[in-house]
Amino acid sequence: MKQMSFFENSMSQPLAARVRPRTLDEFVGQKHLLGEGKVLRKLIEEDNISSMIFWGPPGVGKTTLARIIAGQTRSEFVDFSAVTSGIKEIRQVMKQADENGFTGRRTIVFVDEIHRFNKAQQDAFLPFVEKGSIILIGATTENPSFEVNSALLSRCKVFVLQGLTVDDLTELLSRAVKNPLGFGDQKVEIDEDALRLIAEFANGDARTALSTLEMAVLNGEALEGGGTAVTEDVLRQCISTKSLLYDKNGEEHYNIISALHKSMRNSDPDAAVYWLARMLEAGEDPLYVARRVVRFASEDVGLADSKALEVAVAAYQACHFIGMPECSVNLTHAVVYMSMAPKSNAMEVAYNRAKDDALNTLSEPVPLVIRNAPTRLMKDLKYGEGYVYAHNTKEKMAAMQCLPDSLKDRVYYEPTEQGLEAKYKERLASIKDWKRRHQKQEK
Repeated sequence: MKQMSFFENSMSQPLAARVRPRTLDEFVGQKHLLGEGKVLRKLIEEDNISSMIFWGPPGVGKTTLARIIAGQTRSEFVDFSAVTSGIKEIRQVMKQADENGFTGRRTIVFVDEIHRFNKAQQDAFLPFVEKGSIILIGATTENPSFEVNSALLSRCKVFVLQGLTVDDLTELLSRAVKNPLGFGDQKVEIDEDALRLIAEFANGDARTALSTLEMAVLNGEALEGGGTAVTEDVLRQCISTKSLLYDKNGEEHYNIISALHKSMRNSDPDAAVYWLARMLEAGEDPLYVARRVVRFASEDVGLADSKALEVAVAAYQACHFIGMPECSVNLTHAVVYMSMAPKSNAMEVAYNRAKDDALNTLSEPVPLVIRNAPTRLMKDLKYGEGYVYAHNTKEKMAAMQCLPDSLKDRVYYEPTEQGLEAKYKERLASIKDWKRRHQKQEK
């Protein structure tokens, strides 16, 4: 925790820190939030900030934006790190914020990586946000719906920051070369194509782009009379690890995740592990891969092996807990399991069939027998009349019709005979036979 002193610069600092934008006009990207007339820009320019959370991938400007607010606001600004600050530090700042409030000064508290705060730490902010003692600005790479307490989240406006485009990053790199705080006071020869290659390599991350540029310049060839030239050979060494493995224009990204998915679907663990390694060694976010494996577990395995979903979710959690490179073996575990599991796409087929009907029958009434009847009027209107509580029957089911009349014979889920789903197929057949017989008896 420290009081705001953001714009102290030193040539000993990394390039990304030296050329960090100080104003909205210097900020690159996020036009959907910071373009002329956009809400967030107006809030900042008019010094009318309320509690907010910046959600986006690494290196897109979350912290920089908070620092720009710090430079333009007339408030006390306190910088927290969720990694190093605890409840004790939070309470100290909240006490000071209350004292500032008595003198008419606002306190803005910036919490980097707010998703790393536990529930108790987040709760410590809540009363002070509620009574207006502080304005909270949080930054997170994780979905705040899952990582931020709902009570705190409801009092914050969430702004979604997007990965920077190749054009955004190329502009940022060009400025860094010319900026006196960057390499502007040095004679650096690097052409536009080279800057664009670095931008493509960075995959939307400004910090990666500037760090790669700095590495290329520091390892460039000295020129006669002074200065540095970034040669093709130097550039290749700086970016080859990712660029040779992954196309940062995006097409290869989708080609390889498709290859992984289809290799698992085709029960080919060797190919699946190869494509997994291609993605991870290229720098892909392991959580992205894990999410796709979770989807696969239900889309392509389903009830043929319900444990597949458990394995996939466990692998996602493992990736979340330990990150790369350690989680590579957890993903390998999941990918090999999915490849070897019996396959069924019955879940996806069932949902897509039901979705089509749902979209075309939005006005279909719920059958009276399965409607809830909490009031006397509803009971008089025959809501719930004839409802049978399945647990009170010997067979634990009833012959009631639960679909609308127009869809009463519609079939969505058709189990296959793969793996454990063969047992579910037998079970479903016996259920439907029992219901048909008892529905005839009731008529």
